[in-house]
Amino acid sequence: MYLQRYYRSDDGLRLFARDYPGPGPGAPCVLCLPGLTRNSRDFDRLALALSARYRVICPDQRGRGHSQRDPDPARYRPDRYAADMFTLLDLLGLAECSVVGTSLGGLMAIIMAALQPARLRAVVLNDVGPELDPRGVARIQAYMGEPAEAGGLEQAVARLQRINDGNFPDFGPADWLDMVMATHVMEGLVAVPDYDPAIAQGVNSGSAAPTLWPLFDAIRGKPALVLRGDRSDILSAATVAAMCARLPELQAVEIAGRGHAPTLDEPAAQEAIQALLARAYA
Repeated sequence: MYLQRYYRSDDGLRLFARDYPGPGPGAPCVLCLPGLTRNSRDFDRLALALSARYRVICPDQRGRGHSQRDPDPARYRPDRYAADMFTLLDLLGLAECSVVGTSLGGLMAIIMAALQPARLRAVVLNDVGPELDPRGVARIQAYMGEPAEAGGLEQAVARLQRINDGNFPDFGPADWLDMVMATHVMEGLVAVPDYDPAIAQGVNSGSAAPTLWPLFDAIRGKPALVLRGDRSDILSAATVAAMCARLPELQAVEIAGRGHAPTLDEPAAQEAIQALLARAYA
């Protein structure tokens, strides 16, 4: 189970996070950061698995889930989200944490490591790196630019299957419905994506997909792991190789049968994350 926490950003937005307390006071903290259009619900199964040993914090970024939408869409940027996370850690009195970041959340982890390197104990980058594959960026821009489709659960499932074509080849009807339930809210009989459509402005301007090679070295010396879906169109195998060449201590694990991005329910993903955290807190 988890606690619901609301807090204020330094520019006044009411933001939300799930707080899985773990084994008790003083437990090491793991901060789980979701992807562009996703929210704290993405990490529920991982959080439950980790909470036997760790306190797990899963925020909704501004404009997603239970967090307030920003009246100024120009603030939907990775550096602004990173600042919100430092505010959250400060309010919770957490001097350090490990970060598990999926896609946008991984870009945030790199930025956080560069801004406050002592704050991050270990880093997991889930299907993301300091350089993004233009193919995947174009795919995301295409579906983010689509007008909202009004429809029920069946239509929402069909849309998710279409925009994630090939990313989850083993998914059945129950899996797709679970994804809809984690990423949508119901307004009457209509399933509505649980994020502010204005975040598309950052995607189209390029601010949501920065090149972060100059900041990537901030991870040097920390226990670090990169997960890549073997079907990914966001994180190329060549970029993973370049990341490992730049940081030889970086561990890389490929997740079979996954595109962008692994759900972190996969046994190989959970085993790698658990092993990394065990080393970080040995």
